[in-house]
Amino acid sequence: MTSRVVVTGGAGFLGSHLCETLLARGDTVVAVDNLCTGRVSNVAALQDNPRFTLVTADVVDGLQIDGPVDTVLHFASPASPVDYLRLPIETLRVGSQGTMHALDLARDKAARFVLASTSEVYGDPEIHPQREDYWGNVNPVGPRGVYDEAKRFGEAMTMAYRATYGVDTAIVRIFNTFGPRMRPNDGRAIPNFIRQALAGEPVTVSGDGLQTRSICYVDDLVAGIVALADSSEPGPINIGNPHEISMLDLAGWVVKLTNSRSPVVHIERPVDDPTVRRPDATKAQQVLGWSPRVEIEDGLERTIAWFRKHEVADQALSPEQTQRILTRGEPGQPAD
Repeated sequence: MTSRVVVTGGAGFLGSHLCETLLARGDTVVAVDNLCTGRVSNVAALQDNPRFTLVTADVVDGLQIDGPVDTVLHFASPASPVDYLRLPIETLRVGSQGTMHALDLARDKAARFVLASTSEVYGDPEIHPQREDYWGNVNPVGPRGVYDEAKRFGEAMTMAYRATYGVDTAIVRIFNTFGPRMRPNDGRAIPNFIRQALAGEPVTVSGDGLQTRSICYVDDLVAGIVALADSSEPGPINIGNPHEISMLDLAGWVVKLTNSRSPVVHIERPVDDPTVRRPDATKAQQVLGWSPRVEIEDGLERTIAWFRKHEVADQALSPEQTQRILTRGEPGQPAD
């Protein structure tokens, strides 16, 4: 049975992969994005699909979609440190007002709602690996607080709508994800390392590089999100690959896979940078039957190949291509 799905942040890295997967299985998709950090080029390959529509709008201002909606996937938000430190107010507003408007749409349409939360709600964790019942160790007034607290508030709002209005909600806590369509200058480790290595520049590792992350290839992450959306599970539920690696080892791995001669150098570590990060994915395995399938090295090779093909440049479309996509807005909705 196919569905009509609204994906906020649908032109972003994760959102565009979600749109692609949903269309491939026969769903109709309405992507909503203000293009603050998303890019039209991410969904350019979808533009000729009659079941795909891109609406240029800001969910902070409201979210009106004509016709039936079966599922609302709320993925609108700056997600990389570079973006949310540049856009702190916008990040807080999309996590609060934007989440409320997306929930209102789900309520009005009697739709399933999935909130894209994050492993950042665990902060710099004192429990390792992180289980869903851990409340976290977050600095609310630190520089990362604008993102961490926006997501924590979004989770509280989601649970309030579930309890008060009976909205069919779910919360997914997304751990570090990588793959094609990441912006080369978005500030996250893997695109930074790949861009630097391919350009022959020094690969910059924060601090001593012993801090760890658990990295998941985007195809696996999307499969977990879709499984959650198709279930009746409310969450919160961790989706992430438990493969934990230090940033220093990851940098060396990227240098090796790119056949680069770039040296690895150390730079100052950001404030409140988590020391460790690894999901306990037991719940996802038991409830959703989900586990990651793509080997990390395979995922890195696919991502490096994409960066090589696109010459690690910002993928800009021609004005004509952009206009053609943007003018295919949802009936009754203006295309800005």
